[in-house]
Amino acid sequence: MDTTVARPRWRLNLARRLGPRLSLGFEYNLVVGEFSPTANWIASPETATSPLVTFGTSSDRIFTPKGNQAYYATFAKAFHGTPLAPYVSLNYSGFERGLNFPFGVNIALHPKWDLLPMNDGRRSHLLLTYKQASFNVSLLAVDLQRPKLGLSLGWGF
Repeated sequence: MDTTVARPRWRLNLARRLGPRLSLGFEYNLVVGEFSPTANWIASPETATSPLVTFGTSSDRIFTPKGNQAYYATFAKAFHGTPLAPYVSLNYSGFERGLNFPFGVNIALHPKWDLLPMNDGRRSHLLLTYKQASFNVSLLAVDLQRPKLGLSLGWGF
């Protein structure tokens, strides 16, 4: 990412799905040598009448200092018949030692393209993602008040 802040400049995430609802992994922030655990558990899949509910943990928000973990519950629900899938989270920030409320809406622009305007509880970001069956590429505009550009590559195997 294009920023003078060291921690988010280069980041590697590895995760392994241990079942249909649980994934465990780690995040490594190369520039500052930080390892942190990641986990995500789907407590309740989305249905026609109820939202997706997940619980998880990862390193704290993108501009927080090294060594801080976040813990979250996220609720998401697609509006069927529309390209919109909003979410809201209740997030405990280890850095702030308190709660914040991330939110956003995924907008399906095309079967292979998504746009995600979001707020991490403090700052707003924008992600444009190109998707394929086994990989994706996202262009990031992080902190829209002072935009920094980034690129995210993801693949599954």
